[in-house]
Amino acid sequence: MSEEDPRILELRAMRAKAREGGGTDRIQKQHAKGKATARERIETLLDPGTFNELEPFITSHLDDMSLSTQKYLGDGVVTGYGQIEGRIVYIYAQDFTIYGGTLSEMQSHKICHVMDLALRNGAPCVGLLDSGGARIQEGVKALGGYAEIFRRNAQYSGVIPQISVMLGPCAGGAAYSPALQDLIIMVEKQSFMFLTGPEVIKAVTGEVIDAESLGGSAIHMAVSGVAHLAAKDEHAALGLVRKFLAYLPSNNVENPPFLPNSDDPARMDESLNRLIPVDPSEPYVMHQAIETVVDKGTFLEIQPAWARNAIVGLARIGGHSVGIVAQEPAVMAGVIDIDASDKMTRFVRMCDCFNVPLVTFVDSPGFLPGIAQEHGGIIRHGAKLLYAYSEATVPKICIITRKAYGGAYVVMSSKYLGTDVTYAWPSAEIAVLGSEGAVNILFKKQIEAASDPAAERKQLAQEYREKFNNPYQAASTGYVDDIIEPRETRAKVIAALSALHDKYAPAPPRKHGNIPV
Repeated sequence: MSEEDPRILELRAMRAKAREGGGTDRIQKQHAKGKATARERIETLLDPGTFNELEPFITSHLDDMSLSTQKYLGDGVVTGYGQIEGRIVYIYAQDFTIYGGTLSEMQSHKICHVMDLALRNGAPCVGLLDSGGARIQEGVKALGGYAEIFRRNAQYSGVIPQISVMLGPCAGGAAYSPALQDLIIMVEKQSFMFLTGPEVIKAVTGEVIDAESLGGSAIHMAVSGVAHLAAKDEHAALGLVRKFLAYLPSNNVENPPFLPNSDDPARMDESLNRLIPVDPSEPYVMHQAIETVVDKGTFLEIQPAWARNAIVGLARIGGHSVGIVAQEPAVMAGVIDIDASDKMTRFVRMCDCFNVPLVTFVDSPGFLPGIAQEHGGIIRHGAKLLYAYSEATVPKICIITRKAYGGAYVVMSSKYLGTDVTYAWPSAEIAVLGSEGAVNILFKKQIEAASDPAAERKQLAQEYREKFNNPYQAASTGYVDDIIEPRETRAKVIAALSALHDKYAPAPPRKHGNIPV
């Protein structure tokens, strides 16, 4: 028997070297921090045995001015493709064991290559980020590498799903790539995002602040609204990627996957008929309505801790993927403010990009009044939501559960913004103003002249509510398609989704619109 070809042996050795990343010591340090390596993360995310690596032998192009001459195979990022639930995805995972995962010219080349393949093959692209930022010793080449990635993030937006999972630091300009993508997932107390880190802030202002307080998951989930989902550990974060992608098609010309389940499409829950208090000033929890209507256990709320007066998320109803948009009357009475407008706008546009039907639950007394909101541009931000619903061509179904007043009624998927089917519950109040506000304007003199102004105001408000603030008045003029019992909502929405499955609503020819930003 002849000896094995030495070139084969060399290849095996090179592959083994590439899998070592920055070496055993650095891998152990990564594990000591409770963090997995780039390759371990990829294996956790993808279906077992499906990963195929690309360009593992690339190395950095360091010149004589560099601070180090050490070169590592792969240059700090592992790229390739594999499967999630049997569907192809393209992936890149930064390797913190090599130069802290810093971005170089060749690392950018690898990431851009895998993004281009994802686009050409109509498949999602997932980035697992763990990097100290730009590789300083490469100077402007590293900055140019970031720009190449950003340009692709923008150009491929709305064509293929793009997801960033923050598994470590993401500092400086590197934070813009996740911000351009469809979903950002962070790991609690492990991942950080900021443009100017604690060291820079201390040097410039003298202020001492830790990374967690500056740009940890708690900040970006509840304060800035930059992140969309957070998990307690890496494994859970990667599980969220799989869960999120299950609701979306692989690209913008496919329909979302239909996944039938055991939840009866005709199920009616009597609790919905008792959900809305008789007193319109009493709150209730909209989450209960959503969880009851959708297929059991399928609601994935997005940005749950930010702008909590608005609710957005993905779910299935009768096996159909849907985007849920709603107000939460238990928080700020469900008013729409600047942050809620932005939250709902971005979600509506994402669903429209990827052909996910929109189901909107409406209960809002209007936009939040006040100087801070007006000076902050509530008109501009509210116009974003109006623009998003008007532009969306996916099937749109609206359920008015209670208050739909003024501008809040109009912007929340009202019928004349192109919504296909509008239902109202018997508790719905569709009007320019609430009854109290209306009578204070319409009957101001009558109330002031009354012997008991408070009793007169209460009586007039009750009469106004019975005559105008009810769904029958709106239905008589075609503003709603039907008034239904709340318990019927699930069956009605499923029927509408089936009827609208082949909806065709081409937009006028144009380069793109000019959304207020």
